[in-house]
Amino acid sequence: MIAISEASFLQQVKTLAYLHGWLVNHQAPMRTPRGNIITGGSPGYPDLCMAHEQRGLIFAELKTEKGKPSDAQLHWMRTLHPHAECYLWRPSDITFIAERLANA
Repeated sequence: MIAISEASFLQQVKTLAYLHGWLVNHQAPMRTPRGNIITGGSPGYPDLCMAHEQRGLIFAELKTEKGKPSDAQLHWMRTLHPHAECYLWRPSDITFIAERLANA
C-alpha cells in the first residue's frame, strides 16, 4: 500500500461522507505564532464527527498506518463509545469506511 498523509486521508473520508449525505464536522487545531496548539475544547477530540438522519452518528479518529492515538484521543473514544459509533480509522480501512458511510 502506498503511504498517504493523514491530511489526504482526512480529505478522502470527508469526500465519501459528503457523497453519501452525511453532515461532517472537523475542528482543525490552530498553531499560535509561538507554536502552541489551540483547540476548541478538551484535548484529544476525534478528528471527525459525522451525522446522518438515517445512518446514525459516527466519531472517527484518523491515523496513518503507523500513527498512534494519544491517551487523550483514546479517552475521548472510550467516553463516546457507549453513545455513538466510534472508530480509529487508517487508510487500509478505506473499503470498510466507504461501505459504512454508504449503508445504514
